[in-house]
Amino acid sequence: MSDGLRDDLARRIAGEITLSDDPGATLRKWRTDFDVSQTALAEHLDVSSSVISDYESGRRESPGIGVVSRMVNALLDIDEARGGSRIRQYARVVGAGFESDIVRDLREYPTAIRLSRVYEAMGATEVVRGDTDRVSGHTVIDSIEAITRLSSEEFYRLYGESTNRVLVFTNVTRGESPLVALRVVNPTPNAVVLHGLSEDELWEHAATLATIDGFSLAVSDRDLDDLLADLRALA
Repeated sequence: MSDGLRDDLARRIAGEITLSDDPGATLRKWRTDFDVSQTALAEHLDVSSSVISDYESGRRESPGIGVVSRMVNALLDIDEARGGSRIRQYARVVGAGFESDIVRDLREYPTAIRLSRVYEAMGATEVVRGDTDRVSGHTVIDSIEAITRLSSEEFYRLYGESTNRVLVFTNVTRGESPLVALRVVNPTPNAVVLHGLSEDELWEHAATLATIDGFSLAVSDRDLDDLLADLRALA
């Protein structure tokens, strides 16, 4: 990863933390997204792990931009030492943009939230429970437009800043096409919602594919505009 791209990513993460209504929770979200423990981050910064814990829990006054910058760069340093997989993932989507007829909404949440809250906002019914129960964002896409117009690399960019998200497919009849398309994308999102059908209308192999790939699967037939409004409120 070039220094310029790394600097852009560092500024993006630091800005989100600094501007958050709950900087500690947002710091925790990014630390867990990078799969870095409080102890590992503290050791890299040469501070006690209790310092990291206090910032994340709000027991210590919100960190200033200088402290946030040091923490963010420590996360990037640790990831680079591990091979840079998280950095490469996020770098793919810095500055990504899509046509509005493909992507209806793409947002990151200030903190990771329970998947059940997202389902509630969407009026969604869970069909398969996946490996994780929290997500950090959502992407709502038109399934036909995405599948017919996007390459596999462009499809991956739909994940925004993290695969730890809900990927919502609209314009769905049975769910066969989007679920088959996800089989060639690695890694998969934490959760998939198929919009526009009921559980009874779902493709008979849908649950099996979701179980194999380890993501949660749900369906929703709620009005799309109302669904989008409540999803945006989460962010």
